[in-house]
Amino acid sequence: MRNYHAFLALSLIALMITGCPKKQTGTISEGIPSTSEYDRQLPPGQLALRKLTDPNDIPDFTVACSNLASLRQAVKNSLDYMNKPSSRHFFPYGEISHDQAVASLKAFAALLDSNPSPQQMNAAIRQQFDVYTSVGWNNAGSVHYTGYYTPIFDGSMTRTDRFKYPLYKKPASLEKGPDGQTLGMKGPDGSLTRCKSRRDLEQSGDLAGTELAYLADPFEAYVAQVQGSARLRMSDGKMVTVGYTADNGYEYNSVGKELIKDGKIAKESLSLRTLMDYFKAHPDEVNEYTWRNPRYVFFAVTDSAPHGCLNVPVTAYRTIATDKSIFPRASVAFISTKLPYPTGDMRLYQGFAMDQDAGGAIRAAGRCDVYMGIGDQAGELAGRTQQEGRLYYLFLKPNAVPAAVAPVPPATPTAIGQ
Repeated sequence: MRNYHAFLALSLIALMITGCPKKQTGTISEGIPSTSEYDRQLPPGQLALRKLTDPNDIPDFTVACSNLASLRQAVKNSLDYMNKPSSRHFFPYGEISHDQAVASLKAFAALLDSNPSPQQMNAAIRQQFDVYTSVGWNNAGSVHYTGYYTPIFDGSMTRTDRFKYPLYKKPASLEKGPDGQTLGMKGPDGSLTRCKSRRDLEQSGDLAGTELAYLADPFEAYVAQVQGSARLRMSDGKMVTVGYTADNGYEYNSVGKELIKDGKIAKESLSLRTLMDYFKAHPDEVNEYTWRNPRYVFFAVTDSAPHGCLNVPVTAYRTIATDKSIFPRASVAFISTKLPYPTGDMRLYQGFAMDQDAGGAIRAAGRCDVYMGIGDQAGELAGRTQQEGRLYYLFLKPNAVPAAVAPVPPATPTAIGQ
């Protein structure tokens, strides 16, 4: 769903992010131009995680150890991915072998199935798992969180006077590598050439005949690309989900940033609603600005659940998108940051999630995108997600023998979590 697995402003801030090569992708954070610090790249070959050896540096997981029903399914989805032979291509991750990553997921699932109290679960995690932290943008663990979601738009599977802005299938000649990356367009002689940019694709007519579905608004079609997935409401009420299947291999550039640069909108007003309203009022400018983002996303009809770059369903608040070149796929993560609530306020959020997606703008150790769900409210929340926080990962200790949790003295949670 993503693998673009941020709300148009923050979704396109966060909407325009996302993207694993499978995604949704695209994950998606677009929006307010992120500072260069958060996008700072690691030295070649360096991974994003560092093992914590001081117990005082390990967070208290207690507040996140309740309301875990959705987490159980998310863990199962990660295990489904790790059972695919192709998942072995991405391990070892540093000192973490594929077998250890699988064992970590199974141990975590068994812990959930034992129905421990929050205090028991916190104690068991600290006993059985090594905890790693993202080094962040500054080597001190600071991570910039954004949000992404799956929009719902009116659509049609055939072109009409109203629905005339297409989403396209992957061209048959587009070649992808084992990691889902775009290699190029394969010619009759087998040679590969670089794919065309968004502008060139839309002006050339090369995609004629590969239309998958149609939307009523050109910028909605663009939003679907940035988010990496969408649910389309047909005239008969039927819902059709389309998800990322490939992209043209270009780096993502934020439309929101371009509008701010040109003085068309104020940075502090950037939001998905702002962008949608701007282009409804200035439809003649849609191509001018969307063409400044050369990245182009192709779609396929999926089942009812949006998928991320690992080709497993994504789960609201239980799926995150990260840079898959430096973070471990499908693994158990723990996020600690502030997130917006439907009530309008920002609150401390601490919760477990699975690293199941990627994003076109999520390309550094200091970036993480949280999947917020489907529909307008999810989009509104994604659009307000712009916070710094910490990101941790759990891996079963090499010699750990998962055991039944033991009772521990009750503790009073001090933060809001799920």
